[in-house]
Amino acid sequence: MSWLGKVIGGAFGFLMGGPLGAILGTAAGHQYDRGRRGPERLEPRLELGDQRRVQMAFFTATFSVMGHLAKADGSVSPAEIDAAKAVMDRFELSSDLRRAAIQLFTEGKKQGFPLNEAIEQFRAECHHRYPLVRLFVEILLEMAYADGPLRFSEERLLLQICDRLHLSRLDFYALKARVDAEHRLAHTGHDRARRRPTPTPVRRSALDDAYALLGIRSSATDAEIKAAYRRMIGQHHPDKLLASGAPEERVKSATAKTQQIRKAYELIIENRTVS
Repeated sequence: MSWLGKVIGGAFGFLMGGPLGAILGTAAGHQYDRGRRGPERLEPRLELGDQRRVQMAFFTATFSVMGHLAKADGSVSPAEIDAAKAVMDRFELSSDLRRAAIQLFTEGKKQGFPLNEAIEQFRAECHHRYPLVRLFVEILLEMAYADGPLRFSEERLLLQICDRLHLSRLDFYALKARVDAEHRLAHTGHDRARRRPTPTPVRRSALDDAYALLGIRSSATDAEIKAAYRRMIGQHHPDKLLASGAPEERVKSATAKTQQIRKAYELIIENRTVS
């Protein structure tokens, strides 16, 4: 059973308290009212910075704020619902955790959702775990791009969230460029050069996206490209994610992220070889 599975069968929001604890408690209570398995035991309240408490805060904030962001333009699109389900798939959630995530998403859509308070608590719970904050914002950006280009209302809300997280505008726009590039790269359908008898240059926009994903310019040297690639791979290394407090389910899904990074790196190297 995963870390949150124990919480779902245990104390729910009592372990954490604050707005995030209330949101998680409401979501869990909704399942209990529908005949789901309720709390079996109460554990001592976890201290600030405790790994399990950090993971619980990440799970609660991620899915509830995703719901809030999806409703930012007035309605939740089918593409945004699919994006939320995709995150659940990447986290490899069990059926119980999936139901909890769906209910958290629903809580986030409700009028009066305490966004600022929830974000403030999430920042405090993270306890300077910057990789976890960056991962949180990346997931929100993926949600925002699910149904097309970033809307003004979505970007304004994301900037508000980043301000509360003490994430600089420079960092936000760097993450935004990478997620935007990932989204476009995922739809290029690029075939690797080894599948073809003769390599051919890829279209310019896909190549630009590959550079953006690695956070470098097309004028970068080979050494700079390799350094950027290693840095990005390092940021998504399972051991580093675990140390930052990321849930086990997210660590398992890091493979998909590293594959995107490798694909971008290979695309750049192939094009330089062809050129």
